[in-house]
Amino acid sequence: MAGMWQNTKKTIESISDVKKKEEEKRIAITFDDGPDGISTPVLLDGLKERGVRASFFVIGQEAEEHPDLIRRMQKEGHLIGNHTYHHVELTKVDQETERKEIEKTNEVIENITGETVAFIRPPYGSWREETLEEIDLIPVKWDIDPLDWCTKSTGEIVRKVVTQAEENGIILLHDCYGTSVEAGLQIIDTLQEEGYRFVTVDELIMD
Repeated sequence: MAGMWQNTKKTIESISDVKKKEEEKRIAITFDDGPDGISTPVLLDGLKERGVRASFFVIGQEAEEHPDLIRRMQKEGHLIGNHTYHHVELTKVDQETERKEIEKTNEVIENITGETVAFIRPPYGSWREETLEEIDLIPVKWDIDPLDWCTKSTGEIVRKVVTQAEENGIILLHDCYGTSVEAGLQIIDTLQEEGYRFVTVDELIMD
């Protein structure tokens, strides 16, 4: 009887866990333009404290300068994507330059992590579809953008994101700014209290 009760209890707990997961609202927080030697470590510390995994779209030349931060992102379960080598608007350069910007960044990330890059966020959200198809990368855009790069107000960034937040949303921030890092952690705290569960973008896109 004891064994039967234990099995029943486990089944009930499993069903409860599944229902709880289904009821949670998923959202992804993403960071562009890093890694930054000063603000990115602060962000990674805050994410680790909160048990949250984020998605980082890194600039190739910054990744080369801070390989230790790329390795830490990988070790702590964050998604690492391509944001070109020099942060160029891909549709404003010729296709050869576009390809080089993407492929060089892939090479940098893959040499550090040993893993193939699957996702890209083209700067300014513009790209040539045929180029990404040839290189076999999945583009990731966003739908919650507080324009954090043009404000020094942490509170304003938080307010904009929290008021726009919705299930399966993708938040865009930049980890090269201290105000954005501070805002990002406050956003996580606030939205978790509202029942959101933070996931990496692949979990939203591939489901």
